[in-house]
Amino acid sequence: MTVLKKSFLIIFAVLLIDQIVKIWIKTNMMLGDEIPVLGDWFIIHFVENNGMAFGMQLAGKFGKVFLSVFRIIAVVGIGWYLVNLTKKGAPKGLVYSVALVLAGAFGNIIDSAFYGVIFDHSYGQIATLFPAEGGYSSFLHGKVVDMLYFPLLEGRYPDWFPMVGGNTFIFFRPVFNIADSSITIGIFLILIFQKRFFKEEK
Repeated sequence: MTVLKKSFLIIFAVLLIDQIVKIWIKTNMMLGDEIPVLGDWFIIHFVENNGMAFGMQLAGKFGKVFLSVFRIIAVVGIGWYLVNLTKKGAPKGLVYSVALVLAGAFGNIIDSAFYGVIFDHSYGQIATLFPAEGGYSSFLHGKVVDMLYFPLLEGRYPDWFPMVGGNTFIFFRPVFNIADSSITIGIFLILIFQKRFFKEEK
């Protein structure tokens, strides 16, 4: 099997797992529902967001459209880069890392583009897939489903700490999904092995 075919297999596997988990969450849980997995350290916590990885977002309706279009352009660009890498005989590790980033970006695009059309809302109810009355939003205005929550450490900032003194903190607070994890792992591998992946030509 060629490197490119293995890359497509990685992308397909990540997308399949990501979407199976998200669809299960949408059709079995209401927003805010939680399922403890490892005590208080690992919780399935259903949230939705309008924006980027780990719950970050751009404000407003046009911000959402801009982000969705930007994601699509980015995926096309990353896909072109991936194919180009294989043609140039780039290190396999680099190709697979880029494939992980591409898979994660594509996974969240599916939510943004289609979930508003194929699901009704999850506020106080379990969403229905392909509801007769239509979805909760329009094309490119869907929300990204997040569920992985790791509140590993909880404490309180010292009173003398600027701006947040006395407030509680949680590490790790962001709720994310399989697609976010794929992007993070891909970028992390590229950063760690950048000297091996991008050897300077003599």
